[in-house]
Amino acid sequence: MMINTFPIWPGLRRHALPLSFALMAVVAAAAGERAGEWLRYERGQIFNGEIWRLFTAHFVHLGWSHLLMNLAALALIWMLFGRMLSQSAWIVVCLASMLGVSLGLLLFSPSIGWYVGLSGMLHGLFAAGVIASLRAGNRLEIILLLLLLGKLVWEQIYGPLPGTAEFAGGAVVTDAHLYGAVSGFVAVLVCMLAKGGGGRST
Repeated sequence: MMINTFPIWPGLRRHALPLSFALMAVVAAAAGERAGEWLRYERGQIFNGEIWRLFTAHFVHLGWSHLLMNLAALALIWMLFGRMLSQSAWIVVCLASMLGVSLGLLLFSPSIGWYVGLSGMLHGLFAAGVIASLRAGNRLEIILLLLLLGKLVWEQIYGPLPGTAEFAGGAVVTDAHLYGAVSGFVAVLVCMLAKGGGGRST
């Protein structure tokens, strides 16, 4: 009989996705401003063929306060909804949210020249988590869904929530939040249809 000499591994494996995102974001921040300029979403450079920016932009931040704010949000979302979907479904939601934000900015927000941060993708994760939790029978999550919808409507009409730009250290691209939420919503529905409810994990 084999003895499990690494009892902590199952827990780490369950949280591998958010830990990986956090690590990549910290590395990007530590690499400095020059690396950030090479990794961020930059409309003109993407049209010149630098398509990696569609994904890498989400790991770059305006500063450490912006990064810490997003990592705290990531931890909260995972704590609330991490068990609601399988790892493979979460990967689909993450990739769809990142790509949805970048392509949304590219196609529908031509005035936005550059963008950085996890917040767009986080809105996708939150939307997916709420839908998956509602699908699992947790009806109180309707309140979270209404709060998310209210936030998105507010941002589209009035702009960022008060204080967010100051804390982040720069302008908040509210369009990214909308594109991320829509992408996460669509992605989780696709996962549910493909795997009978999204493959809820234990």
